[in-house]
Amino acid sequence: MVFSGLMFLFLYFTFTLTLYYVLPRGARNPFLFIASLVFYGYGEPLLILLMVGSIAVNFAFGIALEKRREQGRSAKGLLALNVVFNLVLLGFFKYAAFFVDTLKLIPGLSALNTPDIPLPVGISFYTFQTMSYIIDVYRGKCRAQRNFVTLGTYVALFPQLIAGPIVRYVDVEHQLSHRRENWEMFNNGVKLFLVGLAKKVLIANPLGEMWSVLKDTPDTNGFLGSWVGILAFTLQIYFDFSGYSDMARGLGNMFGFSFVKNFDFPYISKSITEFWRRWHMTLGTWFREYVYIPLGGNRCKAPRHIFNLLVVWFLTGMWHGASWNFILWGVYFGILLILEKFVLHKALKALPAVFSHLYALFFIVIGWVLFEFLDITALWTYLGSMFSGPCIGETAAVYALSYLPLMLVAAVLCTPLPKRLFLRLSAMRFGWALETTAALLVLLLSTAALVGDSYNAFLYFRF
Repeated sequence: MVFSGLMFLFLYFTFTLTLYYVLPRGARNPFLFIASLVFYGYGEPLLILLMVGSIAVNFAFGIALEKRREQGRSAKGLLALNVVFNLVLLGFFKYAAFFVDTLKLIPGLSALNTPDIPLPVGISFYTFQTMSYIIDVYRGKCRAQRNFVTLGTYVALFPQLIAGPIVRYVDVEHQLSHRRENWEMFNNGVKLFLVGLAKKVLIANPLGEMWSVLKDTPDTNGFLGSWVGILAFTLQIYFDFSGYSDMARGLGNMFGFSFVKNFDFPYISKSITEFWRRWHMTLGTWFREYVYIPLGGNRCKAPRHIFNLLVVWFLTGMWHGASWNFILWGVYFGILLILEKFVLHKALKALPAVFSHLYALFFIVIGWVLFEFLDITALWTYLGSMFSGPCIGETAAVYALSYLPLMLVAAVLCTPLPKRLFLRLSAMRFGWALETTAALLVLLLSTAALVGDSYNAFLYFRF
């Protein structure tokens, strides 16, 4: 259970931000740590014990690893033990039921009881953050943190705790202890937060309502209706996740932190390779730094390179959820990336931009079908409905016409053009008036939408 949008915006966040700036600088990290734990444990206080326990173990491991390294002794055993601890923690809460259900498919094991273990929200994100901290201490890229509260603030920091971006310790190590809040950063944070809020509330939520209807009616959608439905989800997941990332980065700016960008207009990509350089960039960086490169990266022969890519994308799929569709989704993109690397690279470069763009979008959209349907039978049914049957059903046609203006606006907003235009207008003489008016309008419309919106869950809370 998490704060509702209105409760977060007008109660929790307002109180937290106000008190943060009232407190002396030395008390700000302890306050942020406590406030973040309250945010995380709201409705489920036991989750606080889980997180604090994880922080304590990784805090101790970090210090022990650094001591062994400074003494010239091997720390590989300690590193391996810590990685096992973090993966077991993640595996128990996220994958135990999936593993048991898989074992039940084996003759003689069908009587096993599937454990009912609630998934702590955001556990994939903060586990990857603690692992990046430990690995970078082992590599000597950063010092072990001697202040428990400072490390706890890094792990639990509420703006990016639930759904990222995945912030590596090395990127914020200095900011944790030496940040200096200023008006320019605060102002930029407010603007970035409102951009993310508009993406989520004014675009993603309405598209989600449309998709929630069409995803359950593939037999009556018609092939065009099913394409409209999955295109709505394609837009929804981008504005939902990038909106949350923008809000997280904006909130971080308001508290003096600078988080790395997580999205860079991924739907303008002309290949799957480019798409994954622009989508969920912090996850891609994590897997590159801590899995792909240690495996050998691309500095090896082709068979080994292919193996490395398949391992990374199998794990990428697993990271997203304990379900076979996520594994299928990860392997699907892994195979596409391998084909582009070894077979299609030159052909894609030779294609006119419009065709390479359509190629990328086609396979991206197919990928979102694999991603969205946990039930494999429902997945194949929906995928089949996109390539067979009548043109469009009555219900799908009504939704398509009703949501067409929003989908067109969303499609344009997926490109850099609106941002460039707004920046040009903001730079004009009365640009400040335009920015102020736009900010107030977004806040007003978003508040009104939150008051009456029944569909308001972030898609990435489940990861």
